[in-house]
Amino acid sequence: MVVQVQKSTYEAKTQEIARQLLAATQENRSFFGALRDQMRWDDKLLAWAMSNPGLRVQLFRFIDTLPALHSKPEIAAHLQEYLGDESVELPSALKGMLGFANPDSMPGQVAATTVGTAVETLAHKYISGENIKQVIKTVERLRKEKMAFTIDLLGEAVITEAEAQSYLERYLDLMQQLVQASKSWTPVPLIDEADGQPLPKVQVSVKLTAFYSQFDPLDAKGSEQRVSDRIRILLRRAKELGAAVHFDMEQYAYKDLTFSILKKLLMEEEFRTRTDIGMTIQAYLRDSEQDARELISWAKLRGYPITIRLVKGAYWDQETIKAEQKHWQQPVYNDKAATDANFETITQLLLENHQYVYAAIGSHNVRSQSLAIAIAESLNVPRRCFEMQVLYGMGDKLASSLVNRGYRVRVYCPYGELLPGMAYLIRRLLENTANSSFLRQNLENRPVEELIAPPVIKDTERENSPDSSPPPLPPSSFSGAADTDYAEEKERNVAAQAFQTVRQQLGKTYLPLVNGEYVNTQQIIDSLNPSNFSEVVGKVGLLSVEQAEQAMQAAKTAFPGWRKTPARQRAGILRKAADLMEQRRAELSAWIVLEVGKPVREADGEVSEAIDFCRYYADEMERLDQGYNYDIAGETNRYIYQPRGIAVVISPWNFPLAIATGMTVAALVAGNCTLLKPAETSSVITAKLTEILVEAGIPKGVFQYVPGKGSQVGAYLVNHPDTHVIAFTGSQEVGCRIYAEAAILKPDQKHMKRVIAEMGGKNAIIVDESADLDQAVVGAVQSAFGYSGQKCSACSRVIVLQPIYDTFVQRFVEATKSLNVGEAELPSTQVGPVIDANASDRIREYIEKGKAEAKVALEMPSPDKGYFIGPVIFKDVSPNAVIAQQEIFGPVVAVIRVKDFKEALEVANGTNYALTGGLYSRTPSHIEMAQEEFEVGNLYINRTITGAIVARQPFGGFKLSGVGSKAGGPDYLLQFLEPRTVTENIQRQGFAPIEGAD
Repeated sequence: MVVQVQKSTYEAKTQEIARQLLAATQENRSFFGALRDQMRWDDKLLAWAMSNPGLRVQLFRFIDTLPALHSKPEIAAHLQEYLGDESVELPSALKGMLGFANPDSMPGQVAATTVGTAVETLAHKYISGENIKQVIKTVERLRKEKMAFTIDLLGEAVITEAEAQSYLERYLDLMQQLVQASKSWTPVPLIDEADGQPLPKVQVSVKLTAFYSQFDPLDAKGSEQRVSDRIRILLRRAKELGAAVHFDMEQYAYKDLTFSILKKLLMEEEFRTRTDIGMTIQAYLRDSEQDARELISWAKLRGYPITIRLVKGAYWDQETIKAEQKHWQQPVYNDKAATDANFETITQLLLENHQYVYAAIGSHNVRSQSLAIAIAESLNVPRRCFEMQVLYGMGDKLASSLVNRGYRVRVYCPYGELLPGMAYLIRRLLENTANSSFLRQNLENRPVEELIAPPVIKDTERENSPDSSPPPLPPSSFSGAADTDYAEEKERNVAAQAFQTVRQQLGKTYLPLVNGEYVNTQQIIDSLNPSNFSEVVGKVGLLSVEQAEQAMQAAKTAFPGWRKTPARQRAGILRKAADLMEQRRAELSAWIVLEVGKPVREADGEVSEAIDFCRYYADEMERLDQGYNYDIAGETNRYIYQPRGIAVVISPWNFPLAIATGMTVAALVAGNCTLLKPAETSSVITAKLTEILVEAGIPKGVFQYVPGKGSQVGAYLVNHPDTHVIAFTGSQEVGCRIYAEAAILKPDQKHMKRVIAEMGGKNAIIVDESADLDQAVVGAVQSAFGYSGQKCSACSRVIVLQPIYDTFVQRFVEATKSLNVGEAELPSTQVGPVIDANASDRIREYIEKGKAEAKVALEMPSPDKGYFIGPVIFKDVSPNAVIAQQEIFGPVVAVIRVKDFKEALEVANGTNYALTGGLYSRTPSHIEMAQEEFEVGNLYINRTITGAIVARQPFGGFKLSGVGSKAGGPDYLLQFLEPRTVTENIQRQGFAPIEGAD
């Protein structure tokens, strides 16, 4: 039977226990005492970080960089760069230390040694050892203090399958050695037994994502299978050894899949009776109470208890930033008090259901632990059914006082090399120095009543609850469409249903739209699925030149009416089109996947971009339509815009919906009649766009869908004397030809044609010596092989500094090797097909050239069924090699070695292109230099170089990468408009209207 007691019942007891615990934790405090000057450097750094927010940010950024710095001069130079900023107010002791003139000097070396040692000392406070020998020493000390432990293995992010296998093996070895050591340990009844039953002496904590490098909620089944295979091995070995295993929780995106995998696995007959296994719940998540209830129900069904570790949560900043960037609902509480209140609610829930789940209350907040004790004592919860947990190096006095009261305390002990453990250290330092941290408030001598008061939730938190709508945006702001969150099972089901719906429509015929009517054509071609070229996605009618002329005449006829249509009305049609796209998002994604072989998540992102173009350009046109007034006494001056006339849009196959939509709706909303000629291999998707624009209300003749041969219909429209604007995205060769032909004045042509051309790139990522290699490897892999390298922005050169070159290449190759190559429709696929046979042949020719010029570091196999080419990595490539200079447009990457950062920039700039570029660095001066000197239209620092977002990252380059303003930017529509100025003298016989007169 579940005992239900109102929370208020526990308050008096909670307060009483909290006062006793608090008194014990506050003895002999000197952290903020008068002896500050005698504090060690590691304590000083923490104290300064607490008192100065600006220094805190820069100091933690420096600590994050430290793992990449290999010499004292490097450390000294970075110290000055991070902490020598005039905007950061430094304590005099630190300022004096950083006053050296040269990083190589003796004072520079002293500064590097002092701060480096201080950070290492800090790390030792929170990391229980660098190797198993040290860890065993630590846990033996903890046992003498009557504390149990759980060991977590720190290290680099698991981004390769070799690393995932290594992670498993290291845990098997860790358990083996700990259990071996435990045989000589003296029994400690407080932690080794409960209610007369023995407890495992050894416990390890593991993360699911580390068991499979491609762990992804989108590929729930594949991830479950790969992860479960390794977990079974771990659990079987743990049982043989008598060790307990606890599963940690990570980022929100992995939560539901983590619970799903573990619930299924622990229901298997082999594991169902195990009670030495645990899961984790994070109280800062808004849906964590519901998760707790569901776990309790599941545990009842299972019939054997598991442990639930309740923690506040460690990724708050990361979760809030990601949700904001993705336009998703915040998964975490914004107010610390709301998290604390939720923690108390779940604590009560777990303890009231102690027959079904064991509670492990993980907190350094005296009130949180006191409430748990008050509930446990009030309900007479057996000692086996609950324990208290703290992190190693935090809450030591609280832990000791809990032990003294006779409670089982378990210390969470991360272990591993100090430098790879810096990410963990930064999280602990952020937690310790945050204004809302209980530990900090306790150190600052806040009143006892304040420290142990019940959490009070702010009204703003209630306003931001999941049940309430987000606050309305200001009228002028633009907010992008949210991508589908495939961590949600219902969204994955919607996507699967969309594929079924679309597959029922395969093979239909799509005809050109001329003057509002679909017209029959003499020639019809098949559009094939590049993942399986025996599958016809649709049949496309190709326009003849005569029909193209009819379309041009229809546009000329429609233009006078369309140019007079109010801008607000034109913008309204775009917004309606955006809404229709949002409604059909899953189906549009499916069409993109099947017609051009783009993997599911990337196809979804493309639909978001198309929606954003519609809404952003609608807003922009309404802004521009207001014009500008420059009035003076007696004279009005009005600056206004008018449409240019007829626009021909020639769209590419690699972003068949987004780029086609962007160029088309920009021309339309500006008042131009527009003819859209798509690439032949993606004409079905543009037929779907046509259906949407017609349904949204585009008048006859204003927009026309004119699929046809580029060499015939495309060339005819480009050269037509009635064409005013040509918007093109495609190859440099075709773009340059269009530019040249458009410059030739034809008979009866009374205007110069405007050409907007995006013509590709040879994009480079520079990996600096100070880069976060986990981040750089993952970013380079995604940038190079996302959509098989067929994005204009894809990375095709990685320029790496000599000291880290070999390490980078090794991890880059292993991470790429771990990618799944296969049909784009499969949720496990990261690398799909290339677009067609011509592309495949061209890319293979480049691969052969590469083999003659450089060394093959990796050439992956690929399926035979479609147009597949496995990723290829060349190393030791000369900057002047063909594969380092020419655009390949496929999954082929050249890795180039350089001696220093100056040479890296020279190599990056050494091509005819200037589209996108990336830099992975934690050296502020190098970041600043790249911002000034890296010749690219879009520079991305410490992130992937693909996936530009409308308004936030307008896209486009210069040199031979293109001509024109950046798509999705504030000046893009100006290219489709002619500016005019109207000046009127408003004087009559020496007088003029006076503004504001009665």
